[in-house]
Amino acid sequence: MIRIERTVTISNLALAMALLAAPAAQAQSADMTFFVTSNGPGKGADLGGLEGADAQCQKLAQAAGAGAKTWRAYLSTQPADGKPAINAKDRIGKGPWQNAKGTVVAKDVAELHSAANNLTKQTALSEKGEVINGAGDQPNRHDILTGSQPDGTAFAGPDDRTCKNWTSSTQGAAMVGHFDRRGLRDDEPSKSWNSSHPSRGPDGGCSQADLKTTGGDGLLYCFAAN
Repeated sequence: MIRIERTVTISNLALAMALLAAPAAQAQSADMTFFVTSNGPGKGADLGGLEGADAQCQKLAQAAGAGAKTWRAYLSTQPADGKPAINAKDRIGKGPWQNAKGTVVAKDVAELHSAANNLTKQTALSEKGEVINGAGDQPNRHDILTGSQPDGTAFAGPDDRTCKNWTSSTQGAAMVGHFDRRGLRDDEPSKSWNSSHPSRGPDGGCSQADLKTTGGDGLLYCFAAN
């Protein structure tokens, strides 16, 4: 009887601790204003345009308990069909932004695009508060779709850097950044969180398989814009 009572007591204590931890985790997620998507839509760089990308951010935020905010994907688009370019930095609000654990990654747009930002493998967490595989992990998923230059603006040249403004899963290329700030070389592009190198691959550069060949998985940066 003594052994049974002790087991029940320990079980009850564990249950009580779990119940206390759950509201705390939910409250922390509700305060989240930045995350890296745990997964992409699954069609490579065809995100359904900016609207589809924003919807992916909103869906994952909603599942994590932070759906009350307006979420935007950090993506630029290039001039096409008479429409002007859109800069990623102009879509994401004013900041500050913090991850699911409450760590601030940048206080404003200027800091985000400076050497002072706090984006690392340990802080660029998913909406679930989890560390995502980076360089050296199997599989490597550190390539994040951005279509952007280091200052957060769109590319003005004729070369495709947005997989046809996020509508192609075959031909084209997408500029990606490394959330873990690591690459094949010890240079600025390899360490860039938002503008490291264009995608490429045998399917044309924009398929899910192509993104995986260079260390990606169609993941996005999501920021709360309000």
